[in-house]
Amino acid sequence: MSQTILITGAGRGLGRELALQSHARGDRVLATMRAPERAADLPPEIEIYRLEVTKSESTAALASELKGEAVDLLVCNAGVFPGRGGLREANCSELDWFAGLMTNVAGPYFTVRDLLPNLQLSQHPRVAIIASVMGSNQNAAGGSYIYRASKAAAINLARNLAVELAPLGIAVGAYHPGWVRTDMGTEAAPVDVNHSATGLLERFAELSVETTGAFEDYLGNPVAF
Repeated sequence: MSQTILITGAGRGLGRELALQSHARGDRVLATMRAPERAADLPPEIEIYRLEVTKSESTAALASELKGEAVDLLVCNAGVFPGRGGLREANCSELDWFAGLMTNVAGPYFTVRDLLPNLQLSQHPRVAIIASVMGSNQNAAGGSYIYRASKAAAINLARNLAVELAPLGIAVGAYHPGWVRTDMGTEAAPVDVNHSATGLLERFAELSVETTGAFEDYLGNPVAF
C-alpha cells in the first residue's frame, strides 16, 4: 500500500537511497535536505523541501508548509560524524560537539515535535530514527566520542518518544543501518547503501505500536543498548 514518507537528510547517501527506493515502490516521498540544489538527479515526482534540522524555526516552517497533510512514516536520517579518532587525536572543538549533538539528537527531536500533527493524521503513523550500534553501551570501543555520545542519546530519545507517543498510536523505533559505504561511512565500509536501505525499509514496515521502542539493525537483529 502506498504511503507518504518524509526523509530528512535525503540529499545524499543513505537518505537519498531510501528516497529512491521508496519512490520506486510507489510511495509519495517528501525529501528534505539543507541544500535542495543537491537533489538535481532525484526523480521529479519526489517532493523536495529545504530543512535544517538543527534550527527549530526550520522544522516549524516545514510543518507549516505541510499543514493538514498526513505523514505515515517519518525517517529521521540527517546526521553528521565530527571528531573521528581518540581523545588525544580528534581535537574536537565546542563547535564540533554542537554540530554533532544538535544534528543527531536535537534534529530528530525538533522534527518529530513539529511534525506530530502530520503524524496524527495518518492511520498507521511511524517514526524511524537512524541511530548506530556505536551508540550502544554494550559496544563501547573508545574514540569517535561525539558520534558515539550523540547516537546513544538518539537511541534514548527514540525510547522515550516511544513511551510518550504510544497512547497516540504512533510507533517509534531506532535503527542501526550497518557500516555503510557513503561519504560519511567511507569506502572502507562493508555494507552497500542499496542493501542497507532495502533492509531498513523492511524494518520500518514491521514497526507497530506493539513493537514500539525497538532498537535493531537493518537485518532485523535486536541491538543491545
